Amino acid sequence: MGLFSAMNASVSGMNAQANLLATVSENISNSNTTGYKQASTLFRDIVDQVGATGDYSAGGVTTLVRYNVAEQGGLSSTSSATDLAIQGNGFFLVDDSNGATYLTRAGSFVENSSGNLVNAAGYTLMGYNLAPGAGGVTLSSAGLTPVNINSTALIAAPSTAGTFTANLNSNAATLTGAPSFTNFTSKSSVIAYDSLGNPVTLDTVFSKTGANTWQVDVYNDAAPGTPLTTQTLTFDPSSGALAPPSPTSLSIAVPGGVTASLNIASTTQLASSFAVSQATMDGNAPSQVKSVSISSDGTLSYVFANGSQVAAYKIPLGNVISPDSLSNISGDVFQVNSDSGDLVIGVAGTGGLGQVQSSELENSTVDLATQLTDMIVAQRGYEANTKVFQTGSDLLAQLNNMLK
Repeated sequence: MGLFSAMNASVSGMNAQANLLATVSENISNSNTTGYKQASTLFRDIVDQVGATGDYSAGGVTTLVRYNVAEQGGLSSTSSATDLAIQGNGFFLVDDSNGATYLTRAGSFVENSSGNLVNAAGYTLMGYNLAPGAGGVTLSSAGLTPVNINSTALIAAPSTAGTFTANLNSNAATLTGAPSFTNFTSKSSVIAYDSLGNPVTLDTVFSKTGANTWQVDVYNDAAPGTPLTTQTLTFDPSSGALAPPSPTSLSIAVPGGVTASLNIASTTQLASSFAVSQATMDGNAPSQVKSVSISSDGTLSYVFANGSQVAAYKIPLGNVISPDSLSNISGDVFQVNSDSGDLVIGVAGTGGLGQVQSSELENSTVDLATQLTDMIVAQRGYEANTKVFQTGSDLLAQLNNMLK
C-alpha cells in the first residue's frame, strides 16, 4: 500500500537526516583535533517497484558516511621538535599496545616513560633504527621499531664516516726504503670512536714512492704494527688533483668499532708544504641526548650535550591507493582494508609522498561554517520527513474512522 510505504520512506528519511546531524556533531566536536579528517554523509535513494495495478511504493533513502582522508589540513607551528606534520601525501606509521600497525596524520608525539614517542591517543611512532647493526631502512613493516629518544641514557656512537683533506708536497723527495709507521714522508692523525665511545687515534701516513705517486697507510696509533688499510695514490701532474685509478675514500676497520669510510677526494699534490685542512670523523664518546632534530626526509638525529649529532632513526611514511576508503579507528588512526589497497612504505619526499615538517601539527579539516549550514539542512530535512509521517498517520486515522 502506497500510504504505508510513504510512512516507511519518511522514517528512512528521518534516519538519514539524523545520520547527517551525527556527522555534523562529530565534525564540530573535532574541529580542534590534530589531524582529524572531516566526515561526510552521502545519501543514496532506494527505489521500489511500481505495482501491476499502477500503485507506487516509495523506496526511501539510506546513507553512507565517508571520511575525506586525503584532504590536506593547514599546518600550525609549535615549539616541540617532535610535533610532526606531513605536507603532502602519506601517513605516519604507529603501533598500538598490541603491536598492530595503523596510519595517522596526528603527529603530536611526546616522549613517554620508556623514551618512545607516542601521540595524544597513545599510539607509538614507528621507524627504522639507523644504529650500526640494527637493520637500517628496509621499507617494510617487518623492520619497523619504536622511535626512542631516551634523554636519560648515555649513548655512544661509533665512527662510520669522515673527511681527510691535505696537500702533499710535490717537491718532496722519494722515500728511501719500504714505507712503514716509522719510515714515511708526511704524517697526520684523526680521532675516531669505537662502539663503546672510546677515542681511537688513526695515523694517516703518506710516503712518496715515485713521481706523482704516493702510498697512504692508516695505522692504529695504539698498536701500529700492521696498517688498517694501504692504498696507492696517483696525482695529475698538471692539476695536482687525484687521478684514476686512485681511490677517493679509504675503508678503515676501526679497532673495536665498525668499518668507516674516510673521504680523501679533495687531497692534492702541489708545490707547497704538507698541510691538513680537514680531518674529522663522526661518532662520539658516551654523552646524554640533549634534544633531537628531524629533517624533511624523516631522519631523526640525536643532538648530544657535547654538541655533536648522529642520525638515529628514519621515520618512513605509508600510503594506499585509496586513502578515503581506509577504515577509521578511534584515536584518529586508519586501518588498511581491501577497498583502500595495500600499504606501501617509502621515504618522505620520494615516490609521491609528502615531506615531514618538524615543530608543526596538521589542523583538523573541519570547516565550521559548512557544518553549521549542514546542521540547518539536516534540521529542515528531518522536520519535513516528520510532516510526511504525520500526514500518513492522519490519513490512516481517517481510514479507521470510516470503518466505525
